Amino acid sequence: MDVANKSTLSEFILLGLSSSWELQMFFFVVFSLFYVVTMVGNSLIVITVIADSHLHSPMYFLLTNLSIIDMSLASFATPKMITDYLTGHNIISFDGCITQIFFLHLFTGTEIILLMAMSFDRYIAICKPLRYASIISPQVCTALVVASWVVGVMHSMSQVIFALTLTFCASNKVDSFFCDLPVVFQLACIETNVLGLFMISTSGIIALSCFVLLFNSYVIVLLTIKQHSSGGSSKALSTCTAHFIVVFMFFGPCIFIYMWPLSDFLIDKVLSVFYTIFTPVLNPIIYTLRNQEVKTAMGKLKNRFLKSNKEYIIEALGASECRSIPETGGKIR
Repeated sequence: MDVANKSTLSEFILLGLSSSWELQMFFFVVFSLFYVVTMVGNSLIVITVIADSHLHSPMYFLLTNLSIIDMSLASFATPKMITDYLTGHNIISFDGCITQIFFLHLFTGTEIILLMAMSFDRYIAICKPLRYASIISPQVCTALVVASWVVGVMHSMSQVIFALTLTFCASNKVDSFFCDLPVVFQLACIETNVLGLFMISTSGIIALSCFVLLFNSYVIVLLTIKQHSSGGSSKALSTCTAHFIVVFMFFGPCIFIYMWPLSDFLIDKVLSVFYTIFTPVLNPIIYTLRNQEVKTAMGKLKNRFLKSNKEYIIEALGASECRSIPETGGKIR
């Protein structure tokens, strides 16, 4: 293509999930509900872990960071999509599109490494319980979280730098509800083979490798529990199965989208909903809200909140009654 025929785009049009008005209203209601539940559920987990000293352990520290990432992952594109359904303004600037790409890969890359860290934490706790305190120290736990964010930043920067080197052609219609590399690169004046190799090498292989490691860790944990505790194996199997379902819903779409970056965009749009909207809702339910310690801590937090409100109301009523008593000049009648 001749250089003169190339153009630099200043904005993109997000085509969304559907052009049907009825479906858009349906998506508006469903995704608004999911977003509210995601923010409320994950915020409650963060507040509960911080407020209860019994939950100040490595596992809950990692779960708190997972909740923060989930809230961030749910917020980088979903609020705009929801408002676009109401306003019909489905245009995003070039800078806004690049920003979405950056935060998408920042949060997904960070969550991948954090899920690996959580798997490592559970592996040590179950397979090497006597050495858990010495291996998973607060310093190691903090280092794992910092490392996950560092890897996420490095990964997202590589994607953004590559995107900024592209020159886009005439079309500016992004066939998705947010900007991601596979759909945005289709608008660029670049050979598809280059796109495929870049996506597979920087995202697809990484996601697939981490998924295989996570799957192996779950298998090892289950085998260890089965050998040492026949009574608790069914509960552990149920827990690990639930965890694996969430991991599969997060990694599966990522692996498919980035291992086959030039596949059908309709499938990609449906799959992208799973790791940007559904998974942030399921993570607090599967990892935390099914945990008895967390439910107990939430009950205590609720009772403390109700007690403080009751004391405040009683104090306010008492002060109101005192103000209603007339002045007697210090004399008792």
